[in-house]
Amino acid sequence: MMKMIFSRCFLLWLFLAGLAVAARAHEDSLPGGRRALQLELGGKWIGNGISFSTYRDGQSPEGAAPSEAEVLADLRLAIRYWNLIRMYDITPATERVLRVIRREKLPIRAIVGAWVTASRTAAEQAKTREQVDGLIRLANEYSDIVIAAAVGNEACVSWSDHRTEPANLIRLVREVRAAIRQPVTTADDYNFWNKEESKAVAAELDFITFHTYALWNGQPLAEAMAWTGARYDEAVKFHAGTPIIIGETGWTTSFDPSRQGPGDEGTLMKAEVSVAAQGEYLRQHYHWVRDRKVPTILFEAFDENWKGGGSSTPAIISEKHWGVFDSERRPKASFEAIVREFYPTAK
Repeated sequence: MMKMIFSRCFLLWLFLAGLAVAARAHEDSLPGGRRALQLELGGKWIGNGISFSTYRDGQSPEGAAPSEAEVLADLRLAIRYWNLIRMYDITPATERVLRVIRREKLPIRAIVGAWVTASRTAAEQAKTREQVDGLIRLANEYSDIVIAAAVGNEACVSWSDHRTEPANLIRLVREVRAAIRQPVTTADDYNFWNKEESKAVAAELDFITFHTYALWNGQPLAEAMAWTGARYDEAVKFHAGTPIIIGETGWTTSFDPSRQGPGDEGTLMKAEVSVAAQGEYLRQHYHWVRDRKVPTILFEAFDENWKGGGSSTPAIISEKHWGVFDSERRPKASFEAIVREFYPTAK
């Protein structure tokens, strides 16, 4: 019996040692070693973050942009609950957010992204180049606020409408990482990070940004965070040695059940979609993040009516309603319950 116990312990030691060696090999493969994501601010862990976009009704990335006064109002609302925000692309609005944070000395740190296109045409290539150059510039200019740079958002998963080849993404990741001091990541769906082709991308990153939505994957509300946690744990094992944060997860409060077909919300979303359902999801979400202390970005702060085709599409479609505040910056009842439980002193 003792011999069997010793043998099993020895095998476990070999397994753990192998993981440690793999982690060290990956870290050493990155020029200068892996850069840590700094999630402490004023002695407080800030890993419970929020996706942050300041576009109000009548505004959009291609149209009117929010004013500095509107940006400041949104930031002052956000810091009641979050000290970490995520922004997805390089626009005047993104730079305005960073400028206001610095000017007002707000206790906020940001993960800022560059939108990477499929880069099949000259126009797409020019757009990606503009985004990458802008990300490098903002990461360096606002290095006191930008704690990480994300090169691409859902750019490699098979269903992406702007999918690029992993080799192209790797080239861009290397370029950005060589030009800034912050850790560099890319954000993608769990259904990319569970594929063998994702390992070559992961090997270039300081950390992985992982998206997973129980609702989009037909999961029941009661099991939402259990399912999310299971996908996260699978990714941690699959990419042993590379830190992983959850960069998107959430629950919309409206959808169009008539949208039927492959990839459509009426087909994929099988659980209840409502403010009450979002409230139950948020309760699971906040407890899971608190208990597991996994850096997690909730999608999102505010409803965005410009999304999903804007005024040309029905007002009820899901893309417009992931916020915990509506587009008028009124907290939904779902979030009011979270405030009472998790932010009792927020004003």
